[in-house]
Amino acid sequence: MKQAFANTLKTFAMPSGKTGRLYSLPALAKQFPNMNRLPVSMRIVLESVLRNCDGKKVTAEHVAEVANWSPTGHRSQEIPFVVSRVVLQDFTGVPLLADLAAMRSVAVKLGKDPKRIEPLVPVDLVVDHSVMVDHYGKKNSLDLNMKLEFLRNRERYEFMKWGMQAFETFRVVPPGFGIVHQVNLEYLARGVHKSAKGVYYPDTLVGTDSHTTMINGIGVVAWGCGGIEAEAAMLGQPVYFLTPDVVGFELTGRLREGVTATDLVLTVTEILRQHKVVGKFVEFYGEGTASLALPDRATIANMAPEYGATMGFFPVDEKTLDYLTGTGRTKAEIEAFEAYFKAQGLFGVPGAAGASRTLNDIEYSQVVTLDLGTVTPSLAGPKRPQDRIELGQVARQFASLFSKPNAENGFNQPADKLGLW
Repeated sequence: MKQAFANTLKTFAMPSGKTGRLYSLPALAKQFPNMNRLPVSMRIVLESVLRNCDGKKVTAEHVAEVANWSPTGHRSQEIPFVVSRVVLQDFTGVPLLADLAAMRSVAVKLGKDPKRIEPLVPVDLVVDHSVMVDHYGKKNSLDLNMKLEFLRNRERYEFMKWGMQAFETFRVVPPGFGIVHQVNLEYLARGVHKSAKGVYYPDTLVGTDSHTTMINGIGVVAWGCGGIEAEAAMLGQPVYFLTPDVVGFELTGRLREGVTATDLVLTVTEILRQHKVVGKFVEFYGEGTASLALPDRATIANMAPEYGATMGFFPVDEKTLDYLTGTGRTKAEIEAFEAYFKAQGLFGVPGAAGASRTLNDIEYSQVVTLDLGTVTPSLAGPKRPQDRIELGQVARQFASLFSKPNAENGFNQPADKLGLW
């Protein structure tokens, strides 16, 4: 079936003289002028819907619905979002690999080629939080603990290794390399992908880890999901989600000396909890956003489950390029990444110098503002991260909570017991 928007398939140039093809959002805007006011995150979702419009699982009507997204519209339609890849942590990833193995077994029984069962998008399984501490205080402690881990769970690792050899699109990151969302950010994310037909498209994903959202810090649309959703995405099916509100979070000013990313993220979490952003996209913009280092952005994005949003998204800019360079992506990958996002009009933090789009171009469902200069050193809790306490108020707040009931996040202890601490 002919692609309904085949006329949006265009060529873009890279500084090296190479060219690539993409489904052009600027070309689509000629048919849907209203889409120019879409937030950056929704434009990336739109690109996926446009590129995967096959008239079956994704239709021209779906493209029109996303292109005509209204910041305050009634939310009743679901978006069929086809992701670029899937990330699994081992707790949920191993059962999904078992499902694929079972499908191959059935294919053999039916006299079919078992290799017809193959994930249709790249899948990375990261073995996370598995190495126990049996040895410590010695130079070879890690090596000894790793050997015990493989010995205790030999059958499990043999099964994973079989999966790597059996499926062309399935990779495993072994234990001891890091936690899944950090490995995803530092190593697995490629920026842009290239199809067998030479079409470039942005990195998007779902992951079976709640903090998959850390990857939003480098301009990747992604969030955590359950095993069933991940398995469907592995097999090329769309991830369906309700058309979201997009909350614009404007950051102004700069952090003061001595204020850390933790202080900032606790303040952001407190503010967004008050604005009730559950099920919404949060998109950061403004000069303050552009001033933040990539690790600070990733820290804020990582906390999306704590402030309740589907994701906390940061657009791509020069800081993103610097981070990808510093974490070992190739020159060719970074060149394609930068050229692609500039060709799509997606490069730069809105409201910051050098951005492709100004704030007048975008409409958000609601806007929240924070002056980074007002952020103060803080602690979380003592029970919940959204209950931020300024450093100078810790003793007073603890004393206040000591005798309060659990329902008010207190410790429900007798007041006279406080003097014994």
